[in-house]
Amino acid sequence: MSQIAASVETTFVEIAAKVAQGERIGRDEARWLWVNASDEELRSLAGRARDRFHASGSCTYMVMRIINYTNVCVAQCDYCAFYKLPNQDGGYVLSHEEVFAKLDELLALGGDLAAFNGGFNPHLPLSYYCELFAAIRARYGDALEFYALTIAEFMYLADHAKLSYGEAAGRLKDAGVRWITGGGSEILTEEFRSRHSKFKYTVAEYFEAQRAIVEAGLKTTATMVIGFDESLEERLEHLERTRQFQDETGGLASFLCWTFKPYFTQIGGIEITTAEYLRHLALSRIYLDNIPRIRTSVLTQNEQALVGLKYGADDFDLPIEDEVTQKAGATISLDFDRILNYATELGFTPEYRHVSLGQPPWSASH
Repeated sequence: MSQIAASVETTFVEIAAKVAQGERIGRDEARWLWVNASDEELRSLAGRARDRFHASGSCTYMVMRIINYTNVCVAQCDYCAFYKLPNQDGGYVLSHEEVFAKLDELLALGGDLAAFNGGFNPHLPLSYYCELFAAIRARYGDALEFYALTIAEFMYLADHAKLSYGEAAGRLKDAGVRWITGGGSEILTEEFRSRHSKFKYTVAEYFEAQRAIVEAGLKTTATMVIGFDESLEERLEHLERTRQFQDETGGLASFLCWTFKPYFTQIGGIEITTAEYLRHLALSRIYLDNIPRIRTSVLTQNEQALVGLKYGADDFDLPIEDEVTQKAGATISLDFDRILNYATELGFTPEYRHVSLGQPPWSASH
């Protein structure tokens, strides 16, 4: 064996030993794994990291709906195929009745989690959100849970209302909100944001807002989108910042990564392969040693996302709608049995995970 080959083998053995012992790997080691480790090696290490949190062969899932309550947005991100500018033809805002109809359909399909995602709509005051979320909580109680806004939207509406992030979080909490999720993060580096979403907030401001959300007693998550033009260093910086935030707050319930859909967007490009997505999922599981739940994206990878369960993921959702990603080329299947059967074929036993505090009506007999 050559000296170079011996060095490579020793490096992998050393990293594998750290992962096996539950020790933290650094950014240099993560970089080395991405460049040098085989798919099988990454899968093996991610499996060891996963086993610290979850029983082998176990996984959980949810049936959920992403409700795009408005498509009016002034952020003008070049990777978005969904938004309309104010007063542009095709813009809309959903009424309470339209939102209720979508939630009723979600419950009828066996789901109990909705997520709200719209944009930076300058015509919607904070009162619109508080009244909508209070109406949902009053109508459905604990039988249905909702992710109210993404952090990026939350930041915009707080600034629009001239409130601190803490004050805005308090108002939403009083309206029945329990979750504000980590959407709008994409790639958390200042360079990425200056290239693609210059009217969005800085990375420092993003984490300032998320910290205020945690301090207000609300729950939150971490997300990441790959497949733009980001570099390996930018991906690693995103993971490092996420891990550091979790070290400081312990507020992240999960980490979800999905892939950029480039179709019909200004930036365009070619979608990355599922193989690359799976490698990144594995690296995320290994690196994010302080986040128990790693989620794989059926929305952007369809049933192939379930292979991610072999690459360190332990959770996924079955979405019934998300206009933002569908406009950019995502496809959604309501054949839940087929998708769940595939998880079983891969050697996993999927169990439904309720985010809601109460049993939804459809499961009362279970």
